Amino acid sequence: MRTYYAIVEKDPESAFGVTFPDLPTVFSAADEEEKIIPNAIEALRLWAEDEELPRPSRLDEVLSIAEARERLAAGAFIVRVPVIEDDSRVVRVNLTMEAGTLKAIDAAAEKRGLTRSAFLASCARKEIEGTA
Repeated sequence: MRTYYAIVEKDPESAFGVTFPDLPTVFSAADEEEKIIPNAIEALRLWAEDEELPRPSRLDEVLSIAEARERLAAGAFIVRVPVIEDDSRVVRVNLTMEAGTLKAIDAAAEKRGLTRSAFLASCARKEIEGTA
């Protein structure tokens, strides 16, 4: 999993604007603060459909960019945006958990029309990306 730093800006009468120093052509917006990360993840995923994601910069590298420092001094802030890269390979794993939890997982998966594996993968992705 890669994590990219994004710069978020907000003017009083506008949505939150999100840009990525590592990917200057990628932009996202969110009307509500809770949507900043999910929308930014979606922007990165869409970009990655056509291009390979570059190595993410470290925080000190982002802060060494003069434009980034200027925007932060003007009131912008930085967020970390996790990206789980799509990989169609399926890998078998063995998990151990309390029986009651497994029963609840199976019931929730069945209710949603999912397999146990699909349900657990979906829950894990949401938790990692902060969209749960």
